[in-house]
Amino acid sequence: MKKYIYIALVACLTFATSCKKGFLDQVPNDRLTLEETFSNRATAEKFLANVYNNIPDEFGQRNPGGGRNAGLWTGGSDEADYVWGFVQSNAMNIGSWDANTGFVGDFWNNYYKGIRSAGFFMANIDKVEKDITPQLRVQYKAEARALRAMFYFYIMRLYGPVILLGEDVIAPDAPAEQVQLPRSSFDECVNYVTSELDKAAADLPVVPSNDDNYGRITKGIALAFKAQTLLLGASPLYNGNGELAGLKNSDGKQLVAQNTDVGKWKRAADAYKAFIDQFVPGTYSLFKKNDASGNFDPYLSCRDIFLTDWNSEVIFARPQSSIGPRQYELTPYHSGQNSDSRGSGGLGATQNQVDAFFMANGKSIDDQGSGYVKTGYSNFKAPGSPVTANIYNQWVNREPRFYVNITYNGSTWLNTNNGNITTELYNHGNSGNATGGGDHSTTGYIVRKAMGLGKWDVNNRTDMLYRLANVYLDYAEALNEAEPGNADVLKYLNLIRERAGIPQYGSSGLAVPAGQAEMRLAIRKERRVELAFENVRYFDTRRWKIAEQTDNGPIYGLNITADLPDFLNVVPFENRVFQKKHYLWPIPSKDVNVDKLLVQNPGW
Repeated sequence: MKKYIYIALVACLTFATSCKKGFLDQVPNDRLTLEETFSNRATAEKFLANVYNNIPDEFGQRNPGGGRNAGLWTGGSDEADYVWGFVQSNAMNIGSWDANTGFVGDFWNNYYKGIRSAGFFMANIDKVEKDITPQLRVQYKAEARALRAMFYFYIMRLYGPVILLGEDVIAPDAPAEQVQLPRSSFDECVNYVTSELDKAAADLPVVPSNDDNYGRITKGIALAFKAQTLLLGASPLYNGNGELAGLKNSDGKQLVAQNTDVGKWKRAADAYKAFIDQFVPGTYSLFKKNDASGNFDPYLSCRDIFLTDWNSEVIFARPQSSIGPRQYELTPYHSGQNSDSRGSGGLGATQNQVDAFFMANGKSIDDQGSGYVKTGYSNFKAPGSPVTANIYNQWVNREPRFYVNITYNGSTWLNTNNGNITTELYNHGNSGNATGGGDHSTTGYIVRKAMGLGKWDVNNRTDMLYRLANVYLDYAEALNEAEPGNADVLKYLNLIRERAGIPQYGSSGLAVPAGQAEMRLAIRKERRVELAFENVRYFDTRRWKIAEQTDNGPIYGLNITADLPDFLNVVPFENRVFQKKHYLWPIPSKDVNVDKLLVQNPGW
């Protein structure tokens, strides 16, 4: 009997941008024999393209999981909220999800299919003899090895300790009943994934060979995921977490180490330092942009990093994404305006997140001497705004990243092709609750980050998934835990603040955080601001074991059912539910039922 391999349609993986195309083309929907699939380079590349297709499209978070592994990390954290009831992060926020929920199974099954497909490709690529060099076979195998390890990382950060399939070759379409394996310990998972990424990195190029290859796995991507895996393993959730003492296999094997090991932070810090030494500034550098006069502009730098595909800061990105639907969520309703500037505003930023941004002097709003004013209005020209407007004082003189990230009442819209549009978010304003009906912000603010400057309905931008700023902040965190007081902690924290255009710690009026605990807090504050709405906060609060405080109880916004001035009152818009069991996702019920050696996570 011939063995058939299913090659699914890889939609929207043309990897096209304005100047760099990428290498993947659409894959036909058919079934090929094993011999046919690996008989030539073209069909083998199509199989590899299917493996790549498991890389998540993190813009499409209204419908998590599915065929594109879109997350629910933005609306599912204390950063934001979706207006539409069907968005599944809303169900997560009130605790209405379990081991039978669709997205719980989607991520588990999709990534394991990707893991199995990558292993299958590695086992068979050497059979290809036509139109391929030995060097290219080695590179393709390394790409598949890295992707396999990356998919393990993705499921580890959701489910905790997972099943390691190792080098066992399981056909991608083999039934789940064939897999009867226990979970490996989290430390074993970390060691396996990092070892695999090291092996892959040895055979991967530092940069794509040409513009057609943007989107392929490089040495930098592999080593960045290695460092992230070590950081996850060093974090409080997995490093001596006594609350997971009962997570054991049926034979009594402990799956999460019960002793805190500072050495894990050191391994992570060393991996990030090695990455920086190898790739910065030759391969990657912080993106910076000058204004029309040729002067460095922190606002433009922080804004346009997301509008400039494959810029110097990008380490890992998915070419082609659901950027159009995301921009529809970011564009306010703007009643009466041209369709290019009229969206839904359905992704609202919380007051919790708004308050996290610093003032222009680099201080938190609750710090003495920050200059934060709670009431009244001022005539103010915000960074990036073409006009001066009468703005509520709470949004005046904030740091540049605030204006990159947040659309607030009275702000001027980014698309000025049809004139200046003032966004009104109060109840009967042009983008308010009463005006927009089903399309409005539930918080009185709208997420703005990564919004383009023209029409919202576009489909030709990449989805940046990891950048150099992440590396710097990850490194600072790991090093502060491993070697508090090391000069690099302050150095890399300040590099982020310098690019953001706010005073650095140690400058006049802004003291260096004293001691490990204060520095830890400063790093966490910086992460929350610099990486806002980039699918980081959701995982940070969980690996730090603080989600019971940040994601549980009232979440705040403005009074969207009122007009001015009552609109400006801060009110809770939702009471969210986060319990201890939510730190780890449940293993899908059907998989626990099929694999008799697979134990469920605590509380599910």
